[in-house]
Amino acid sequence: MRTFLLPTLWLLFAGPAAAGSDEPLAPGSGPLSLAELARKADFVALAQVRDTDYLRSRDIPVSGSAYLRVLVPYKGDAGIELVEVYEKGLHERECYFPDRDVFEEGRRYLLFLQHDADHPERYRGLAEGCAVDVLVDRDNRYAIRLPVTGLTLSDPLEQLARTMQFSDPYAVVDDASLPPALRDAMLAAGQIVAHESEAASSSPGPAGLPRPDAAASRLWRYTRGVSLGEFRELMRLEPADRQTR
Repeated sequence: MRTFLLPTLWLLFAGPAAAGSDEPLAPGSGPLSLAELARKADFVALAQVRDTDYLRSRDIPVSGSAYLRVLVPYKGDAGIELVEVYEKGLHERECYFPDRDVFEEGRRYLLFLQHDADHPERYRGLAEGCAVDVLVDRDNRYAIRLPVTGLTLSDPLEQLARTMQFSDPYAVVDDASLPPALRDAMLAAGQIVAHESEAASSSPGPAGLPRPDAAASRLWRYTRGVSLGEFRELMRLEPADRQTR
């Protein structure tokens, strides 16, 4: 099953839209500031995945909707409690979200959406991308996880970034989900560190040696982020951007 981030957006990070690439950018994928993205969007909000209803081909979503619970609306209809995000087809900036298991909490995202011209009651992602990952830190505050994937931003986020202790379960990622080049770049930037699970540390192999499958199951933990408050300021939204019913 392909999810919104893995592997699709990891490939984007290392693809033509990545900084330093000599290849031409695809239409709508050039760097934009958060203020520009917020102006383009009809709806901007912090939201959490509740459910998905996708048509799949070989376990890959090819069309359908995701339903996200709105936690904090920043622009658009402030009365929306559940937002439907529709996507169709496979393309560079596709807007599919990972489903959650019954007993898991959904991932959180900062959404940048536009009205669906054919169905005004639902939304679609912007051509430049639709969401960035949001994690919860140990002080129960929201932060944008670095590196940002899915959007090519011109804002100097690294200048605002700081090392964080995330308590969010989605702050841990399996090594198999990261292309080696991306993993090495993130390690060099201090954006991830090795994370040893309790199960791995409590079950050594024969004679106390590491288990043979330890490398294959290695986990990494994200360590860098930008507080949602600072990120929100870069969007330069006005109180009038929130519409009440």
